Amino acid sequence: MNIIFSHTTSPTFNLAAEEFLFSERQNDLLFLYVNEPSVIIGFNQAIRNEVNLDFCCENDIHVFRRMSGGGAVYHDTGNLNFCFISNKTHGKSPLSADFLLPILKVLNTFNIPAEIGKRKDLWLPGEFKISGTASHITKNRELHHGTLLYDTDLSKLQNSLFVRNKNIELKGIPSVPSIVKNIRTFMEEQKLITYSSIDFFQLFAEKLCYLFNLEHISSFTKTEIANIQLLGNKYKSATWTFKK
Repeated sequence: MNIIFSHTTSPTFNLAAEEFLFSERQNDLLFLYVNEPSVIIGFNQAIRNEVNLDFCCENDIHVFRRMSGGGAVYHDTGNLNFCFISNKTHGKSPLSADFLLPILKVLNTFNIPAEIGKRKDLWLPGEFKISGTASHITKNRELHHGTLLYDTDLSKLQNSLFVRNKNIELKGIPSVPSIVKNIRTFMEEQKLITYSSIDFFQLFAEKLCYLFNLEHISSFTKTEIANIQLLGNKYKSATWTFKK
């Protein structure tokens, strides 16, 4: 297992990095990244039914389509994204929620009593969602990634994903809305030690390293960065983003 923490908040780079690591690497790894304000929709979603495009345009929130299924999510610098990529294990279902166990264990070290939900998501007491996940599975590899709401702008999250009049003729996988809460808000309510987003994410990554018995966080080589940037053109393309 290697852990890589992205050096950039570019959504197109980080989406391309997930695809690159899934397709070009053969090892098991965990990719962590933070994106600038953006909406990321699932591969099979109808964008006009999932995203308030007017609100996003007015608030400089860019919209991108990812390689995995699932619903639409809002990212910003108060949200940590995690992506587990591995070779398939014989006898183990790729649909298991076990990939969330390391995330759950680290949250517990902060005295955050999160639990895994029925849709492979994470919840706080009071039925507040803090993480949604999606997957991409092929014959030999599996990818599971998710969000972790620490100090996200929930107003922009809700407005960017609220579509008043949906077109029932558009075919796509609909998102499942949930009541969400920031982890930082929960920690303040419980009078726990809180951190800035940057410090929390760094500490979270360090705790994951300790959990996996790793000495350091890895990084991309210059060649890998160049290849990922080239692949990123796919995710910048309106043809890809607005295909549905």
